[in-house]
Amino acid sequence: MAKEKNIQQNEVVDENELIKVRREKLNAFIEKGVAPFGHRYEVTHHAEDIRKEFGNIAEEEEGGEVQIAGRVMAIRGHGKASFGTLSDRTGSIQIYFKLDTLGEEKYSQFKLLDIGDIIGLRGKVFKTKRGELTVRVENFELLSKSLRPLPEKFHGLKDVEIRYRQRYLDLIMNPEVRDTFLKRTEIIKSMRKYLDDRNFIEVETPILSTIAGGAAARPFITHHNTLDTDLYLRIATELNLKRLIVGGFERVYEIGRIFRNEGMDNRHNPEFTSVEIYQAYGDYNDLIDVTEGICCATAEKIFGTTKITYQGVELELKNPPRLSMNDAVKNKTGKDFLSCATVEEARKMADEIGVEYEERFGIGGILNAAFEAKVEDDLIQPIFITHHPTEISPLAKRNPDDPRITDRFEFFVYGRELANGFTELNDPIDQKKRFEEQLQAREAGDEEAHVMDTDFIRALEYGLPPTGGLGIGVDRLVMLLTDAPSIRDVLLFPTMKVIAE
Repeated sequence: MAKEKNIQQNEVVDENELIKVRREKLNAFIEKGVAPFGHRYEVTHHAEDIRKEFGNIAEEEEGGEVQIAGRVMAIRGHGKASFGTLSDRTGSIQIYFKLDTLGEEKYSQFKLLDIGDIIGLRGKVFKTKRGELTVRVENFELLSKSLRPLPEKFHGLKDVEIRYRQRYLDLIMNPEVRDTFLKRTEIIKSMRKYLDDRNFIEVETPILSTIAGGAAARPFITHHNTLDTDLYLRIATELNLKRLIVGGFERVYEIGRIFRNEGMDNRHNPEFTSVEIYQAYGDYNDLIDVTEGICCATAEKIFGTTKITYQGVELELKNPPRLSMNDAVKNKTGKDFLSCATVEEARKMADEIGVEYEERFGIGGILNAAFEAKVEDDLIQPIFITHHPTEISPLAKRNPDDPRITDRFEFFVYGRELANGFTELNDPIDQKKRFEEQLQAREAGDEEAHVMDTDFIRALEYGLPPTGGLGIGVDRLVMLLTDAPSIRDVLLFPTMKVIAE
């Protein structure tokens, strides 16, 4: 240990030399007859259990005996007595090694321990003169020798690239990262409970499919050798879940991984988690209520309130307002795109406010372009944007009063789309026509346009009841509730650019 300490004091640390020292210690353990990579260890307590059970004992009073296991994160002192810190899944606890207690042979093994080693130990709990709860080690076992040094403790692991690529190291060094992912688990559990309590059933649908449908996105393609056919990783669970509604499951949901061959930024990862929810005999208004309910329930689970702070901005998740897309654009720019009689008129409006659009866009497409360019980023407080153009909503039901728009909504928080839902299109004739329009868009160069799904049309011809559908980006919800600025902060293993080792 002293040799490694001396090496660490050099201005330039040779990691290979540190690894060499640790391997020498590994061999020293073997020479002492100690297996450097141990076996099962009976754990009676974790750090948090010790604090709860023995936290009230008096200073220098001895408590009960415990057996704990974890990673050594600090060692202080190298004489006949040393303190250390042991970290487990619940936190850290101070540990105390003493020559008189352990005996010479066991204490010589302690001298071979490095920061990062995983040990199991048995001992009595006591409180030091400074009032710190501590375990006096009576015996210990080496469970796993750490052959690589951890990052220097005063600077920790700060390099973002290393943190994302070596998440195991990030979790070791940064307890707040572990807390984020524990909260992620609680958020997903809360979502499940909310839906289960309302008689939704959780189902699983295929990840591989012969058709990539249910969303406007480019798919990943793979090949099945036995069938000698290309398959697509799903870009949405929507169409299969609606098939289940046709089959008689009135309320279904799926929490699952989605794959889209798209760019990466602080809000997008090629694979991400969504929850899609479908409710027969409901409409988009019912699913707006479900969206608000899930967001509020998860916030209350984590914080005990629906008021949260994200990136320094206070947000209220309860009772968000509703505003149509056209009104949102009109309020911001003064342009009423749905008043346009022709595409040329809509293009002129867009030109006047500096909105770019593609030649193939109709009035609805131009309205959406104006919304994305002029409105979306400014939607900081939670709000439901409703009544999207039919042109960009191929699976949503037309509004009965205006066929140019649909009964659809998106939920925006902090300028980001968190959820998307609508009254499902259950008219197979209209759906087939919309697919045909999507095919035309695809032929015109839109790689994200839908393909024709004849089996889905067949399912609709058997009868899909009036249905409301919803998709929520689980990762974005976790970002919101953990104050994470990037989606990579809430994915244990985000997609990263390949680099040479």
